Amino acid sequence: MKGIKKLLAAGLAGLLLTVPVGAEETTWEEIPNANIPAAVIQKEVAEAEGMQVALSLPVKSAILIDQNTGTVRYEMNADEKLPPASITKIMSLLLFMEALDSGKIALTDTVTCSEAAAGFGGSQIWLKPGEEMTVDDLLKAVAVQSANDATVCLAEYVAGSEEAFVQLMNQKAAELGMENTHFACCAGLDNEGHYSTARDIALMSRALLRYPKITDYTTIWMDTLRNGATSLVNTNRLVRFYQGATGLKTGFTEKAMYCLSATAEREGVEYIAVIMHADTIDKRNNDAKVLLSYGFANYRLMPLRSPDVLPPVRVTLGSADSVQPVYDGAEAALVPKNGIGEVSYELDLPDTLPAPVEKGQQIGTLRVVSDGKEIYTVKLLADSSVGRASFGRTLLELVKSYVGLG
Repeated sequence: MKGIKKLLAAGLAGLLLTVPVGAEETTWEEIPNANIPAAVIQKEVAEAEGMQVALSLPVKSAILIDQNTGTVRYEMNADEKLPPASITKIMSLLLFMEALDSGKIALTDTVTCSEAAAGFGGSQIWLKPGEEMTVDDLLKAVAVQSANDATVCLAEYVAGSEEAFVQLMNQKAAELGMENTHFACCAGLDNEGHYSTARDIALMSRALLRYPKITDYTTIWMDTLRNGATSLVNTNRLVRFYQGATGLKTGFTEKAMYCLSATAEREGVEYIAVIMHADTIDKRNNDAKVLLSYGFANYRLMPLRSPDVLPPVRVTLGSADSVQPVYDGAEAALVPKNGIGEVSYELDLPDTLPAPVEKGQQIGTLRVVSDGKEIYTVKLLADSSVGRASFGRTLLELVKSYVGLG
């Protein structure tokens, strides 16, 4: 215990050192312990001594979920309705990615900017009416620069008008179970009836991350448009300064203040941290890092699969000799680093099954055991259907069994 305290105290002391001038240009790889905030280290010290400590974040609302299961790991006022500013664009990006995936639009398509898009205001890349730009470049402008004009351009291209696109946004929000959200704008400007919550933003962030292509854009730190004439710098500084950052979207208006949906992945574990209504950019970014680092420091990924190959199960009097078991559910679970001991896997499969067997029928289980205690049970399902054997095949099986050939 003394060794743990010394180690954690050393890490905390390192974090409290004055940051040298120019540190803002230093990447996370060059800063020891840069991604383990003091709040997390203090929490680990407290847990090592058997105490419970709650994270304290100076924001109106926040949530941390893991991308794999959607499980909430931390929340504070997560259902309070607040203006979401440009975090709104997560829903817009989700609909753009769906349109790409369905083939409705293509990255190489050329989009012409309308008067409405050019005059939308706010953060922009200064598109002119009639200017043409590819879907690929417009997506880059939305994800990196948070450009309102580019967002409206794409919205009109997908739905015909910004108003029609907003209707699609609200329909998608309902599908995702975003019960406390209503969109009145595709870009995130403050409008009456335009609101969301940290929980709902986490839901749509998780849905967007199901399209791996999106991180090709959200992880860009700097880039250009118009053959180098227009520079882009990501409004999300975590992309450069936080290990494993994958996005996702920042936001600011005078009413919403500073907001962020921050995503990061390390060793197969991915988290979504949402911060709403922070007073400053630094507070927004630091609080997102606190949440993400809390997740990485306290949980690990545990496989829900046996290291051994699942054997086929023989089917008696069936139209096929055997059926192959397959796993049901997630491949892994997020578990506390300090709460799970050595893990073993116990397979429970019958030697034979009588026909018929239906595809998807449970035929066994995998028990995940730690320190002699079962912590997970995974269903094993039949990967195909096996009907009853014909009379001829049944007769052959009986003869083989009788003469000892079965």
